[in-house]
Amino acid sequence: MGSYALPRSGVRRSIRVLLLALVVGVLGTATALIAPPGAHAAESTLGAAAAQSGRYFGTAIASGRLSDSTYTSIAGREFNMVTAENEMKIDATEPQRGQFNFSSADRVYNWAVQNNKQVRGHTLAWHSQQPGWMQSLSGSALRQAMIDHINGVMAHYKGKIVQWDVVNEAFADGSSGARRDSNLQRSGNDWIEVAFRTARAADPSAKLCYNDYNVENWTWAKTQAMYNMVRDFKQRGVPIDCVGFQSHFNSGSPYNSNFRTTLQNFAALGVDVAITELDIQGAPASTYANVTNDCLAVSRCLGITVWGVRDSDSWRSEQTPLLFNNDGSKKAAYTAVLDALNGGDSSEPPADGGQIKGVGSGRCLDVPDASTSDGTQLQLWDCHSGTNQQWAATDAGELRVYGDKCLDAAGTSNGSKVQIYSCWGGDNQKWRLNSDGSVVGVQSGLCLDAVGNGTANGTLIQLYTCSNGSNQRWTRT
Repeated sequence: MGSYALPRSGVRRSIRVLLLALVVGVLGTATALIAPPGAHAAESTLGAAAAQSGRYFGTAIASGRLSDSTYTSIAGREFNMVTAENEMKIDATEPQRGQFNFSSADRVYNWAVQNNKQVRGHTLAWHSQQPGWMQSLSGSALRQAMIDHINGVMAHYKGKIVQWDVVNEAFADGSSGARRDSNLQRSGNDWIEVAFRTARAADPSAKLCYNDYNVENWTWAKTQAMYNMVRDFKQRGVPIDCVGFQSHFNSGSPYNSNFRTTLQNFAALGVDVAITELDIQGAPASTYANVTNDCLAVSRCLGITVWGVRDSDSWRSEQTPLLFNNDGSKKAAYTAVLDALNGGDSSEPPADGGQIKGVGSGRCLDVPDASTSDGTQLQLWDCHSGTNQQWAATDAGELRVYGDKCLDAAGTSNGSKVQIYSCWGGDNQKWRLNSDGSVVGVQSGLCLDAVGNGTANGTLIQLYTCSNGSNQRWTRT
């Protein structure tokens, strides 16, 4: 973890069929989009949903928060991988040279194992969070101290840690593509290679990872420098097994639509990839879904770790970047991630049309007067068999009517009208059908909403912040 953020990746995944039955008001139950034959049943937690595709969904755990029952309840329920937030770093594990202290690290490790979770080790060699004694060293003395530290920590956890971030954040920010000017770098340019070779000898069973931030955007110099290092290591037999992408996305370093390309290109070198410290400023549901789908699209993506449980646990709490609010309640981003994970291996939705019925109103999504004109705002209307109420989900994430008109958001703010428009492939025409019955715009992260909680014929349809109200829940008939 560094004190910065990352680039942004705007890739999206196909819209998936809803997998759950939704409870509706006075009329009993209505059936959501039905999973096709062979699809997984929807899982109710992040870890279980990720496990369907052989991946994990983890979190960073702080030993000092393990006495917080809300914290441990969420972490125990939702995640199947744990990373110690600070407890396995150099200053925590070797505060005095040659004198190791694993008390806090073991508390995190033991909690994880007792709760049936695997553990990622973070981190063995890093320019930051070095104890004072290490900061005072240089040259060959520092090199030997690094080797001794790796051996000491890995010996303690030998055979117990599935992945180790062996080296963390060795490349410089900016456009130089250079190594970071650190005391470790000044010990010799081969220090990273030495760290990996030492780690392999110390624990041959652990996956050995290089981990960094601001390396998600494929076009960035820092990304290319890291890529060239990994390619060189693979060509020369340096033991590197995986690359971690921290993914601290924010306004200064936003998610970019080429993130999936980055993951694919690294995987093509013969290494696994992992999203290791994910947090996203404001926790937009669409971006969280995109990042999840980027991992699902790459067979060598091992899994995703979010950097903290609730916003209040985040190192960037002011950015509200996580999946749970301070009180432990789930955000829309949580549902978006869970839906993406549950849809990871399912078949594409059927192309034939069907009605989309409002749970609160019992009326259908309708194009007024069967208009085919671009810009016609949608409404609620009594359900009937007309073609202006027949919506087909495509594998591109669209909802089509008449075959060539798409459900289209005219903006990205609350109150933006939802209309029909000629299909052209824009993100404002991509939708996610969630297991809670909401229909969320990929571009905006806002919900399909019946204006003013209206239920009458002619009630207009807009985008609005997701609230789980009955005017924002829909079923497919």
